[in-house]
Parts: sequence; C-alpha cells; structure tokens
Amino acid sequence: MKLFSENIEDLRTLYIANLKKALDMEQKITKALPTMIEKSTDPQLAAAFRAHLTETQSHVAKVESILRDATNGNADTSTCKAISALITEAEDNVKDAADTSIRDISLIASAQQVEHHEIAVYGTLRTWAELLGDDDAADILDSILDEEKNADELLSTISDTVNTTGVVAQTNYATARV
Repeated sequence: MKLFSENIEDLRTLYIANLKKALDMEQKITKALPTMIEKSTDPQLAAAFRAHLTETQSHVAKVESILRDATNGNADTSTCKAISALITEAEDNVKDAADTSIRDISLIASAQQVEHHEIAVYGTLRTWAELLGDDDAADILDSILDEEKNADELLSTISDTVNTTGVVAQTNYATARV
C-alpha cells in the first residue's frame, strides 16, 4: 500500500519518479542475478549472466548519478512493482523446473522478460531526458539502453542452443519412457 502520492505535476516530476523506479529495478536485478548464475547449467548462459551482473552494477551507479543530478543530491528509490513481479515469476519457474535443461530455458525466458522491461524503461527515460534538455543524462540512458538490447540479443543467441538441447533431451527422455 502506498502511503504518499508521487504528486506528478509535470514531465520533470514524472521523469524523476521513474528514475527512482529504475534505480530500484537495477538494485533488485543485481540481487537476483547471482541466483540465476548459480542455477544455470549451461556455461554460456552462466557467463552471460555474470557479464550482465557487472553491467547491472554499473547501471545502478549511472542511474544513481543521474538521479542525484536531477534532485540536487537525493537518490531515493521507489518500488518498481513490475520488476518485483518478474523476479518472483523467475524464482517460481526455477523452483518448478525439475530438469536442468528446462530450468535453463526458463531462466532465459525470465531474463528476456526482464530485459524487455528494461528496454522499455530506458527508451522512455532517454526520450524524457531529451525533452527536458538533459543531453548528458540522455546519452547515459541511451548507453544503458544499448547494453540492455545487447543482453537481450545474446540471450536469444544462447537460447537457440539451449532450447534445442532441452527439447532433444526431453524428447529422448519421453522416448525412453515408452
């Protein structure tokens, strides 16, 4: 339950409110990625998650800096409900997947859902920064957006192998049971 309203009066207030959510989002992803690394059995997938953890830690610092600049030193967060829900779904999927190949497939799907949310968030924030005349922030947000898009593309590439391996393993298992 929300105790206080954000009191969105203009684009700048909306921008700052969403920067606070973006910071919360990145902090939550930073906490979730080590579990995803641990639960991954595909070496490429684990490596991609490790690399993205480093990028995400950098995103935390960048968003925090933009937020401090926009608010004269305040880098408070607001809860990003969307990322909380996506992380909960990912955790549930990992628990429910008994087969390791299916778990890897599920991890990729969950990670891509997170990436797609981040792409939407950073595309929007970049546009708002441009409209507000904050070119430095827009450039930083654009660089984060590019990293999120690259992470999504890498996950798609890895999924080509992992999904195929998982389907073959499941088919072989089903055939052996007959």
